[in-house]
Amino acid sequence: MDTKSRGDLVINGFGASNGGQFRVVTLNGRGTVNNDLECVELDCNGSGILNGNVISEKAKVNGHARFRGSIDSQILTIDGSARIDKNLSAEKLKVSGKATVGGRVKCEEIKIQGTFTVSEDCEAEIFKAESQFTIGGLLNADQVDIKMFGECKAKEIGGQTITVKAKGSLVGNLLKAFFKPQLETELIEGDKIELENTIAKVVRGNQVWIGPNCQIGLVEYTEEFSMDKKAIVTENRKV
Repeated sequence: MDTKSRGDLVINGFGASNGGQFRVVTLNGRGTVNNDLECVELDCNGSGILNGNVISEKAKVNGHARFRGSIDSQILTIDGSARIDKNLSAEKLKVSGKATVGGRVKCEEIKIQGTFTVSEDCEAEIFKAESQFTIGGLLNADQVDIKMFGECKAKEIGGQTITVKAKGSLVGNLLKAFFKPQLETELIEGDKIELENTIAKVVRGNQVWIGPNCQIGLVEYTEEFSMDKKAIVTENRKV
């Protein structure tokens, strides 16, 4: 689709638009888009309310954005605060601020350095988190790499390589004084699993290492299993 002929939409103060197709959409003030929006680039620097679905090649939230529909963007960066009532789809998602998704998330690569909340499933090829997150459904990714700075929750976690650590930067160490780094989940299932500070009912994998401060009900493994002396595993069995 030819995007060169499209115009730009800029809202600097209080303003509203009926939506449509644009090249660049910039919300610097308190802007409202009342219908579906399709654009090459979306920048929300102020306070934006988008009442329809959003399709963009690149979207960035520096201020506060409320998406009352779904958003589909090749690259989505959230440095401020964003609430998405329905679904989020992107090739690359980076959250340095706060993101809340009322539906499901599907991306190729997810990098979380802020606060991330998803009501339903979260699917990616690569999921990297140095943060706090809550996922109401299944977290499913080929590569799951979690460095916890606080409480993290997911109903279930699945992947090929799953690594959960309770360590990070100086900022993360300072946050540990206020927020206990801990992952809670019902089930973790993958090929290679390495865990710290994790509470889980069942852990199932080929190679499983249970590190310190873990409380696991059952570990099922096919190749290798080892556990730290500071971990608690009620039952383990080779299958």
